[in-house]
Amino acid sequence: MKNKKIATIFITILVIILIGGYFGIKYLKNKNSKTIVEEYTPQEEIAEEQVRQTIVSLYFPTKEANELTPEARLIDIKEIINNPYEKLINLLIEGPKNEKNKKIIPENTKLNKCYLEDDCIVLDFSSDILNYSKENEKEKNNIINSIVNTLTQLTEINKVKILVDGNENDNFSEIYNRKNN
Repeated sequence: MKNKKIATIFITILVIILIGGYFGIKYLKNKNSKTIVEEYTPQEEIAEEQVRQTIVSLYFPTKEANELTPEARLIDIKEIINNPYEKLINLLIEGPKNEKNKKIIPENTKLNKCYLEDDCIVLDFSSDILNYSKENEKEKNNIINSIVNTLTQLTEINKVKILVDGNENDNFSEIYNRKNN
């Protein structure tokens, strides 16, 4: 009788182990096959406009310290591909989007034309660019450095020359290079 009890317990344990092993192996197979088959689906489709965008830095003075700081802008490549110089200057003329920065190019200033001579960009502005405070030398320097720092990001530009209504002007008589800060 004792042997019959031991045999029954042994067979019961063996059956439990076999059934447990069968379901354990089945579970692991299903788990592995699920991770291989799963496919990532983005929450949002990437629009064609997002693919064509680039970041540029425009330089504006801060309202508090009056020091130039870069302001990143996300713009469509199509807008900048044909004439990047004109687009960047027009963005400077429009002014900053960040409310901590202030507009540097004087009001009503227009870019008459711009062209590249070797590695120097020549910018011809309307006479409104002269409407800055002549007593404040820092304001003039901020205008120059804002333009130079913004345009010399482009690899083909190392120097900037500023004309006023097609002529050289005593206020902007130099050819300006980027100053490393």
